[in-house]
Amino acid sequence: MADLVSLQGRWLDEKRFDDTRSIFTEDATGEFPSGPVRGADALADQALRNHRDYERTQHVTTNVLIEVDGDNATVGANLVATLVPRADVPDSRLTIGERYRFEAVRTAAGWRFSRVEVRPVWRSR
Repeated sequence: MADLVSLQGRWLDEKRFDDTRSIFTEDATGEFPSGPVRGADALADQALRNHRDYERTQHVTTNVLIEVDGDNATVGANLVATLVPRADVPDSRLTIGERYRFEAVRTAAGWRFSRVEVRPVWRSR
């Protein structure tokens, strides 16, 4: 399950939005500061909108706590993300701290997130 959290960070950093269904269920939901989304395609679209203006990003997820209950799980984690609009101007970066809460289900293809909630904690330019 911790691997799924890491894959979600790579999904964002490498803009691998075609891989959404290897991380999220088809009907996954998300709750973000910008509002709710429903479905894997909507999650990918949301991620693309939030990251398209950044040439480089790095999502570092820590303090992962997993509670498994049969074929369901909840995952909590802290995130520090650095977003850089132009790699040749690194001082233009935005750094944010957020708290993740995921719900996951065991599928025939393995564990997938069925829900993600993002709660901002801090932000720095």
